[in-house]
Amino acid sequence: MKSRIFLYLFVFTFLLVLFQFVTANNIQKALTEDVQQRDVRLEKLEDSLKTMHLKVLDMQYFSLENNDDALVYYDHLNLENPTRYIEDKLLETNEKTGDNPLIPYEGMESDFKINKIKVLNHKWILTDFSDGKYWGELLLEYELKDDLSVDFTMLDHLLYARSN
Repeated sequence: MKSRIFLYLFVFTFLLVLFQFVTANNIQKALTEDVQQRDVRLEKLEDSLKTMHLKVLDMQYFSLENNDDALVYYDHLNLENPTRYIEDKLLETNEKTGDNPLIPYEGMESDFKINKIKVLNHKWILTDFSDGKYWGELLLEYELKDDLSVDFTMLDHLLYARSN
């Protein structure tokens, strides 16, 4: 009787160890597969990040803050951020009641105001304007003077046709 109990105990222990071994092996395989999937995903994300970084660098090519030759024109003014200063001066034209004086259109839904600004270099600015429903773009020429005043001159403009 005692030998049977030991036999059953041995068989039960063997089955328990076998079950633990198989379960641990399956968990290890699942974890290894999960790590491999994450490595592949991480590699894709890193490639995507590199691509986006290159796109950002390409978009920044036409920008005053990355154009050392254009920034030289403002060295004597001791401005910390000439781009921000010029953008602020341009946005001040929005503060007047009615349409922005630089925009050659009358607002249809409300007043046309400048929304986005891209300072291209030491002479030109590209802007986006809208009245909430209609929008367009302006190409402006500007001159930052020694007394820190800025003169803006519209070079060209367009108003997009509304499509429904």
